[in-house]
Amino acid sequence: MIETEQKIIRIGSSDGITLSKKDLATLGAKRGDIVKVRVELAKPKRHDQLMNEYDSFVEKYGQTLKNLADR
Repeated sequence: MIETEQKIIRIGSSDGITLSKKDLATLGAKRGDIVKVRVELAKPKRHDQLMNEYDSFVEKYGQTLKNLADR
């Protein structure tokens, strides 16, 4: 069994997901094999998303804010 997150993409006139060669090799699966799929929508937790945005902000503007505070 593997666990992976994939983006839904356009495949022809349908939407779908793909499996990497690495994941297929891990499963021992090949094109044409039948697999069981369990799907759930992966949404980032709001706190995690907020912390990522905060970290990006501090990385980008942290020194500028420190300089302003030291005036």
